[in-house]
Amino acid sequence: MLLFFLCYVIILLVIFMNKLLVKLFIKDYKDVNDEKVRSRYGFFSGIVGIISNAILVGIKILIGILTASISIIADAINNLSDMASSLITIVGFKLSRKEADEDHPFGHERIEYICGLIVSLIILIIGGNFLITSFKKIFNPSDISITNIGILLLVISIIIKLWQSTFYKYTGKKINSTVLLASSKDSLNDCLSTSAVLISMLVMKFTEVNIDAYIGCLVSLLVMYNGIKMVLDASSPLIGSLPSKEYVDGLIEIVLSDEKILGFHDLVIHSYGPSKFYGTIHLEFDYREDIVEIHEIVDAIEKRTFDEIGMELVVHMDPIDNSDDVKELKAKVLKICKEVDEEISIHDFRIVNGVNMTKILFDCVLPIDLKPMKNTIKEKIEAKITELDSKYECIIVFDTRYLYK
Repeated sequence: MLLFFLCYVIILLVIFMNKLLVKLFIKDYKDVNDEKVRSRYGFFSGIVGIISNAILVGIKILIGILTASISIIADAINNLSDMASSLITIVGFKLSRKEADEDHPFGHERIEYICGLIVSLIILIIGGNFLITSFKKIFNPSDISITNIGILLLVISIIIKLWQSTFYKYTGKKINSTVLLASSKDSLNDCLSTSAVLISMLVMKFTEVNIDAYIGCLVSLLVMYNGIKMVLDASSPLIGSLPSKEYVDGLIEIVLSDEKILGFHDLVIHSYGPSKFYGTIHLEFDYREDIVEIHEIVDAIEKRTFDEIGMELVVHMDPIDNSDDVKELKAKVLKICKEVDEEISIHDFRIVNGVNMTKILFDCVLPIDLKPMKNTIKEKIEAKITELDSKYECIIVFDTRYLYK
C-alpha cells in the first residue's frame, strides 16, 4: 500500500513538473493550434532532450570506461543518437514554420515528418553497428569491473529517461507531434535497454558470470526494433494516413450543426502537416430551400471549421428530394445494400420516372477492401432491386470510403 502511494505521488510530481516547465518556458502555451506556439513546443522539447541526453551520455561513457562494458558504451552511443534526434527535432520545427512559397503553396510542415524519418534511420544504423560489435565481443569477451557507484548511476539514468519519456509524451500530445511522440517511445525503450544493462551488471557482481556482450546484442536489437518502428511511424503521414478519429468527429459535429443540413457524404481530408488540413465535403439540403440562404449556411460552416479546428474546408451543396415516397424507396434500397454487405452506404439518391421504366440513380460507398468486388456487388444489388419492381433500372456510381465508418 505504501509503495502504491509513493508511485502515485511520484506520478503527480512528474505531471506537475511537466506542466510547470511548459508554462515557464513556452509563451502562449495554451494556443497549441498556432504554428508559432507549436514551434516553441518543439524547440523547447529539443533543448530538454539535448541537455538530458548530454547528461546521460556523460554518465554512461564514464561508467563504460571504468567498467570496460560494451553494453554500457552501446547504451551511451544510443543516448548520443538521441541528442542528434533532439537537434534534428529543433531544426525540423524551425524549418516547418517557413511560410508557403510558389513551389510549396501548402507550406513546409511536412518537413517535421522528414526529420522524424532521418532520426529513425540514424537510430537504425547505430543499432546495427553496435549489434556487430557486441556479437564479436561474445567470442572475445573482456574483463568487466563492477562498482556500486556505477550501478547507482545506471539507476539514475533510468529515472532521467523515464521522466524524459513522460515529458515528450506530454508535449507531443499537446501539439499532436509525431516526432515528439516517437521520441517518447524511444525514451521508454531506452529505459528498457538501460535496465537490461543494469541487470547484466548485477549478475556479474553477484555471480561473476559475464553476460555483457549478450546484453549488448539485446540492447542493439532493441535499438534497431525501435528504429524500424519509428521509420514506419514517420513514413505513414508522408504516404497519406488518416487524421485522428477525434478530429474527424469534431469536424462532423461542426458541419451538421445547422438543422437545414440533412446529411453529408464524400468527406475527404488531406494533411500537409500536423496542423495543416484541407478538406472537401458534400452537404445535403432539401432542393426546395432558398439557394441564397443555403450559401450563407455553407459560408458560416467553412469559417467555423477554420476558426475551431484550423481546416480549410470546401463545401459542395447537394440538393435532394426529401419527399416521403423518395425516402421510402431509398430506405428499401439501403436495406438491400446492407443485405449484400453491412458496410455499404448510399447517397445522392434520385428517381427519374419514365413511361415504361423508372430509373433509380445513387452513389454506393464501399470500404476499400470491397472495391475489387464492385462488379459482383453491383449485380447483386441490381437483381434485388428488380425484384421490388421489374420497371426499376439502376444507375449506380461507386465511391470509396476514405475515412472512418
